Amino acid sequence: MPPSRPARAPVVALLAAVLAAWAPAPAAHAADEREVSGGRLDWGIKSSFQSYVTGPVAHGGWTLRGGAATVGDSRFRFHSAKGVYRPGSGSFEAGFSGGVRFTGHRKPDGSHELDLTVDRPSVRLSGGSGTLYADVSSKAKGTGEVTTASHVPFASLDLTGIDLRGGGASVTLANVPATLTAQGAKAFAGYYTEGTALDRVSLSADVVAGAQASPGASPSGSPGEGSPEKKGKSKGEFTGAAVDWGVRRTFREYVTGAIARGSWKLGDGAQDGGALFRFPDGKGSYDAASGTLDAAFAGTLRFTGKDLDLALGRVAVAAKDGKGTLSADVTKGGGTEKGVQLVTFDASGLKEKDGLAAVAEAPAKLTAEGAKAFGGLYQEGAEMDPVSLAVPLEASARLPALPDLGTAPTAEPKAAAASPPAAARDGERAGARSASSSFPVLPVAVGAGALVAAGAAYLVVTRKRRTSNGT
Repeated sequence: MPPSRPARAPVVALLAAVLAAWAPAPAAHAADEREVSGGRLDWGIKSSFQSYVTGPVAHGGWTLRGGAATVGDSRFRFHSAKGVYRPGSGSFEAGFSGGVRFTGHRKPDGSHELDLTVDRPSVRLSGGSGTLYADVSSKAKGTGEVTTASHVPFASLDLTGIDLRGGGASVTLANVPATLTAQGAKAFAGYYTEGTALDRVSLSADVVAGAQASPGASPSGSPGEGSPEKKGKSKGEFTGAAVDWGVRRTFREYVTGAIARGSWKLGDGAQDGGALFRFPDGKGSYDAASGTLDAAFAGTLRFTGKDLDLALGRVAVAAKDGKGTLSADVTKGGGTEKGVQLVTFDASGLKEKDGLAAVAEAPAKLTAEGAKAFGGLYQEGAEMDPVSLAVPLEASARLPALPDLGTAPTAEPKAAAASPPAAARDGERAGARSASSSFPVLPVAVGAGALVAAGAAYLVVTRKRRTSNGT
């Protein structure tokens, strides 16, 4: 005979009380919702695919889009995180900017049999799992049919052992395992099947309280401080200008890669945009009639690594007759050479618009002096990263927004704790994953689970006793 309902009521009430005491507060309230503004997502998509594209079979390559950058040997960095974080539930949603296009198997007409673009990735995390979405354009393997889709659920993310509840100034995840979804496999043009392991995902995003959030505001997009009123004038002095230059992508990859194992450091106001560096507070003169410009900028940039110590400072730009030069003081080997002309660039596109005199992504080539400054790594005439220049002619003019990488993590995030069975099953994967949050809530979740398990055990024992007693 089953136990009577009144006999079970105290146990049910006990479990309800336990769950109420240990369960996290609901996260649906507006006060619990915080804005995500600024940050980066590092992901190689699939390293073996990169190797195939650039290898002896496909004879292809890849190009970056929308301010995306590279990190180390095989990861792409997507920037400017925007989204929402709910610390009560630990749910996180954010979109990132930038993309990468892979091409290979070039055809006689100049097109490619392999043509895949992964753009604007975003993530949605909740509980112990998550999804990475992306805008994808691909040419199907074999048929050549082109498919374009937005917000494709491209990869499943395994967050086992990670608890994002609690809140803080940032959300940081490192080396999260990712596997290809069915939709992702289709978008990947048939190169891989559902369930294929992709490169691990790392991200870091800044979090601000709702009351402090100011959507649309960006320090990098603000007017240059102190820029004078120059309405109706075509010649004169200016302040608050900026020049953006990434030096050279392959040089950055060399610095952070397996050979140099180095890094770079910015100082005196210089900013890191991922694929480029911004030298701000430019002062000088500009004459629209003759197309001449002279400007000096703040900021320093120093590359260090094995057998490498190169610093650039006092960056200056000059333009005349459609030709531009970028120079800097170069420090290496314990000595400094001032005013070294590093690159020449095409300044014919220098135009006035929206209160700015600007040129965007002007092609640049290394000078003989620049080749010497880089220790012969590149020859004179080598293509360097393009140069972008923006000069405010009016106080209301706004500089182009710099890719927002957010605040760099101050320390390597620690691995979240996992229960012994999960750790035994997941071994290496659990050790490689990590998460960071300012409030250690994982023990609370484990404690709640233990209490629930204890309550369930109590129900089983009680029922067995009643059965043996014939009740």
